[in-house]
Amino acid sequence: MKTIIHKANTRGYADHGWLKSHHTFSFASYQDAERMNFGALRVLNDDVVQPKMGFGTHPHQNMEIISIPLKGALSHKDSMGNKRAIEVGEVQVMSAGTGLTHSEFNDSKTDHVNFLQLWIIPEEMGVTPNYEQRKFDVLAQKNELQTVVAPKDKLEGDALPISQQAYIYRTDLDTNNSISLTVKSENNGLYIFVVEGQLEIAGNTLNSRDAIGISETEGISIEAKESSKLIIIEVPMN
Repeated sequence: MKTIIHKANTRGYADHGWLKSHHTFSFASYQDAERMNFGALRVLNDDVVQPKMGFGTHPHQNMEIISIPLKGALSHKDSMGNKRAIEVGEVQVMSAGTGLTHSEFNDSKTDHVNFLQLWIIPEEMGVTPNYEQRKFDVLAQKNELQTVVAPKDKLEGDALPISQQAYIYRTDLDTNNSISLTVKSENNGLYIFVVEGQLEIAGNTLNSRDAIGISETEGISIEAKESSKLIIIEVPMN
């Protein structure tokens, strides 16, 4: 088993006034040769957008982009004709493929929006762009793994499709509860991001916004030391 720990206070940080962003991996002005990616997971940004502010229209190409709101709602508009708000409990996926443009905006006049955005390198370049979002039952996350994203050729349950052999799971663990996960392929690794709480994983204690990457293992066990919310990203390592 190989592990790598990314503590919350080691992430890159950018304060643009309207946007405050923590970068787990190298992004924009934050560049660290030791923090480029975890397998196919290229970006994990923890963004806070101020009221009545947002990202103007910008392009993406050949990337699987997943957005997960943690607080507030984010309005989305793209070149495929989609115009919707993404709210807490929902997950949004975009396969940028041959290319698309989109914008994201916080319509609230008083409250900020906090959301995670993940970029996963696709297994196939030049696919037809695709957009989907879905609201997931938060009760189904209680002390259970809920699959919210899966490969488009191996969909399970209500999972949203991406063009990569990768999976994203969510779970909310009560204090002293534990959960186990077996990887789908021996080539896959697991990246666990603690949204809030405290966990024990592979002999390591992780707190809110800490993360651990684990590879070269068949699976892991996670124990909650206190009530915790976490996201697990399973990705090919090469």
